[in-house]
Amino acid sequence: MKIPGRFAFVLAVSVPLTVALSCHNNHAVDMASIRNESDPGKDHIAELTLIDGREIKFDGDSRPLLRNDTIRGEVHKISIAIPADSVQRVWLRTIDPVRTTLAVIGTVVGIAGVISAVAIATKQSCPFIYSWDGSRYVFDAEPYGGAITRGLERDDYSELSSLANDHGLYRLLVTNEVNETQYTNRLQLLVIDHEAGVAVKANEFGHFYGFTTLRAPTAAHDVDGHDLLPWLAATDHAVWEPVVPPTRNHGARQEITLTFARPGAATSAYLVARVSTGLWGSQMIRQFSQLRGTALRDWYAAIDTNVAAAAALHQWNLREELYALKLFVEEPQGWVDRGVLPGGGPFLATDRVVKLDLRRVQGDSLRIRIRPPYGFWALNSFAIAYDTAPGIRVREVEARVARTNTGADILPDLAASDERYYGMPSTADYATITFPAPALAAGKTRTVFVHARGFYRLHLDPVDAPDSVMLARFVKVPDAAATFAADRYTATRPRSAAAH
Repeated sequence: MKIPGRFAFVLAVSVPLTVALSCHNNHAVDMASIRNESDPGKDHIAELTLIDGREIKFDGDSRPLLRNDTIRGEVHKISIAIPADSVQRVWLRTIDPVRTTLAVIGTVVGIAGVISAVAIATKQSCPFIYSWDGSRYVFDAEPYGGAITRGLERDDYSELSSLANDHGLYRLLVTNEVNETQYTNRLQLLVIDHEAGVAVKANEFGHFYGFTTLRAPTAAHDVDGHDLLPWLAATDHAVWEPVVPPTRNHGARQEITLTFARPGAATSAYLVARVSTGLWGSQMIRQFSQLRGTALRDWYAAIDTNVAAAAALHQWNLREELYALKLFVEEPQGWVDRGVLPGGGPFLATDRVVKLDLRRVQGDSLRIRIRPPYGFWALNSFAIAYDTAPGIRVREVEARVARTNTGADILPDLAASDERYYGMPSTADYATITFPAPALAAGKTRTVFVHARGFYRLHLDPVDAPDSVMLARFVKVPDAAATFAADRYTATRPRSAAAH
């Protein structure tokens, strides 16, 4: 059964398409690039998520290829053929033997109808942090996505699930893989030793919670009543990322209602949401910036130096819900805004905790509603907890050694949130950071987070005048920016998609 909200499109080999293959970078690619641009020794399709929610995991030694709009590979040594228009998401496994890195990245099919975007997506994205797992560096975090100027600089807290203690040391690799300059102000590890069976999660402000029981939703539906529970109940490779439908019966947004069982006496809850910014939404940051034309530098200066200007931008983003999503809780008087879910980078979904006030909720069910604009959100899973585990103690671990690929010592640049930054202006830039691994507390298990703070600047040199009319419309008209993004999506997708 096809799940509404996920739109697969006909993939035309002969039609070159312009696609932003990073947070914000554009490339002209065509379907053949999945064969021609992807290095078979480094990159290959590892897994597919189909539009009916099924997952196809190819054999590790298989090298799936796209031929005649069909992806062919082996599963359990049996050759299979999957029509490209039945694929919702492609997971690419890429290995860089020089840097000894591994990344597994998924992206939705339908972003301008290009499956081949995945073939080079890992070469261009927001800041990447790789964890040393004992044998190689594994892509593990994608911090401060969307912080496109210093006035938007922010802290980010990401679990490093692949990080291993290697002879008493933890090692990270930080890379620039996009056409932008990245500025990292602070980098440290946060180590939590805790009881087995406790899941440690963070909110966007760096407060940590331990949970022994996380309850999946009992129901999840979109505004048309379609069942989304198979997509949103578990952390897996089924990621619900609604791109723009051919007909926008509900305007520029979808609407999703999640239902959870609620103990009658519960007056608060902790929503744990594993989400990320959608790939199309991340691409739109560049296009929104380009609308400012030759006034872009002045806009940067205003955001960097004027607290009121930065606050106004924050409030606009909350109103539009492009990169921050409101959480509405059903109460006797209707749906009430009770929290905000932050976005993140487009390639790694991260868990975020949002505490919700339930004092006015009645009955044995908790219902939460979200209204994501099309293309701006990728939703993996939602869970709820009604209490937290005691004894969550966080140890801050500072780097012992930090050196760039040219041998420069950047340890002072990362030691504090101050005026010093490690700048990476080129995609050739990277740094390795080594931390001491504290002894594990007896009888405990460990979860490690990286705390990164920074911002970046897109490499843009606009020559056109600002589009003052469109920018004013964004401010005055709710959903104007989401509608602009939807129109751009419709204009760039293949013509053949309209009939699909």
